[in-house]
Amino acid sequence: MAKIRNRVIGISAAGLAATVVAVFCVQSAQGSDALAGAPRAELRVDQVGYTPGEAKQAYLMTSVPLTAASFRVRDSSGNEVLGGKVGASTGRWNDTYRAVHTLDLSSLTEPGDYRVEVSGRVNAVSPQFHIAPADELFGKLIQDNVSFFQAQRDGADVDPTKLRRKPSHLADRQATVYDTPAYDADEKVLTKPLKPVNSPIDVSGGWNDAGDFLKFTHTASYSTASLLLAQRTTPTGGKELAAEARHGLDWLDKMWDDKSHTLYVQVGLGKGDTDDGSGKIRSDHDDWRLPEADDALQVKPGDPNYMIKHRPVFRAAPPGKPISPNLAGRVAATFALAAQLDAADNPEQAHAELEKAAHVYALADTTPGDQLVTAFPHSFYPEASWQDDMEFGATEMALAAQALGDSRASGWAKQAGHWAKQYITSDTLGTLGLGDVSALAHADLAKLFDSGVQGTEATRGELVADLKRQLNDGSSRAASDPFRAGAVYTDFDSVPHTFGLAATAQLYQRVTGDTHYDAFATQQRNWALGANAWGSSFVIGAGTTFPHCPEHQSANLAGDLNGEGDILRGGVVNGPNAAEKLKELNSFPGMRKCPTNEGNPFAVYDGRGGGFMDHVGAWQTVESADDFTATALLSFSLSAAPQSPETRRS
Repeated sequence: MAKIRNRVIGISAAGLAATVVAVFCVQSAQGSDALAGAPRAELRVDQVGYTPGEAKQAYLMTSVPLTAASFRVRDSSGNEVLGGKVGASTGRWNDTYRAVHTLDLSSLTEPGDYRVEVSGRVNAVSPQFHIAPADELFGKLIQDNVSFFQAQRDGADVDPTKLRRKPSHLADRQATVYDTPAYDADEKVLTKPLKPVNSPIDVSGGWNDAGDFLKFTHTASYSTASLLLAQRTTPTGGKELAAEARHGLDWLDKMWDDKSHTLYVQVGLGKGDTDDGSGKIRSDHDDWRLPEADDALQVKPGDPNYMIKHRPVFRAAPPGKPISPNLAGRVAATFALAAQLDAADNPEQAHAELEKAAHVYALADTTPGDQLVTAFPHSFYPEASWQDDMEFGATEMALAAQALGDSRASGWAKQAGHWAKQYITSDTLGTLGLGDVSALAHADLAKLFDSGVQGTEATRGELVADLKRQLNDGSSRAASDPFRAGAVYTDFDSVPHTFGLAATAQLYQRVTGDTHYDAFATQQRNWALGANAWGSSFVIGAGTTFPHCPEHQSANLAGDLNGEGDILRGGVVNGPNAAEKLKELNSFPGMRKCPTNEGNPFAVYDGRGGGFMDHVGAWQTVESADDFTATALLSFSLSAAPQSPETRRS
């Protein structure tokens, strides 16, 4: 089940003029022929490319269905290297493009750069794409994803080569902790004053969550865990991936006070004002600025901007009290993953990390109420499931304990099996993303079964069946979609859910040895990287057409506006959303205009209720976020390090 987030802002930059050129230069039927009434046609490919041995599909959008047509592929020298017949239509897209045809490029295996051409009744030329080995093809994407996290850094340890970043939010070194904020029924206005509860603590560092400057344990733990899993999976990310995972872990270490057993969940105020509407408390989302501007504010208690500079910290629960189980599980999993990676070379540190995991996990409230703790207000990141987080935490602790020779391994494994069973029989089943980590938990719990763990409530077969359930949900949607999209592109998080499906298919193959979903995984990656109706990659800097105007303040105010050079490279955006949601765009004083001209050149490709806009105010489609990018990075890492499963087929 897709989870809907309510990010209020997050924005970026770069001129749409370049986007218009990139989109329309490769779409051959938009010129004089179209004006003369000739049929329209567009070719869509994965603009990053394909590995030699995988199934490869391109798509031809046409204004007229074709009964017989041919295509050819040319290399970088213009030589024809492959020819074939255009496949049958997979369905109508919109009123302009009444047919989408598939082109099978699977026999193209020689590494190199290529384009696809169709000529005759319709004419189209695709963007260039690559054929390359997996480590080469995905290694650059992983490096770019890591670059995004480097640009997201907060605190003193920033990278000045990313968006001209400067140290920011240094007041977080002495941040005041406040009691849980109370909002009205619409979660827009504070209904009572914020109440300090203890002396200042150091919560500096970490990553800004998205295009704004808030920091959340909920998203940071998911992102850090994903980076640690990627680090465990492949050496392709190298030292920079390891350093960025450690950066996230170091901040989570500040958000968990192991002495008082207190978990802090948020730094900053996303929504302020007061119940009488006087606006006496302004929030992070009330200004458009660079993050270092907050440090320059001259404020004192009672000033409207006081909590923009002196950001409040909120707790999951009072010291030593039960913690919302979604947070307890995923934070424990993150510390335990670090312990696994440190076990061989730094066992002392690994033991300390495992103890922190055990402490936070032991505080989980396993009889939570109707609303889990994620963020304040809750509507920023609503979540329904939590048994998957508990399974994730217990599984990773068991694996860490095995690596360290800790006798608690079997007990945690049995707890993991219990929570897996509870999740599988719940009514909150989902697919991989910020709101559901069951795929990650299931895949690693299967390792415990393979190591000889027995006597858990869930069986290995049940884990595999639930992975298949998630993949079948996506593949059934893909079967009826013209571009084989497995995610819902009329709702939030379509792109991260797409990468989540791809990662789940890759995990399934590793767990079972079954290659049934391999082609589906490739289709999902292809869709996110350009083989979609809009002809855009949804990873900034990847391919020839990608978002130039992400809703991201630092990128908008400090980055290049032409989509080149100093951009938010590697950031993954939400992607297509319901077209009707794009009627209202964000606008702030000081926002640099992007695009520089009016209109939306992607609108002609909107269809089946889905829409896409590359506009600095279109948070619904082009806001980039940590969890989005972390999911993509994990998927690319799994693709870069294919392996033959050692486990039996299930």
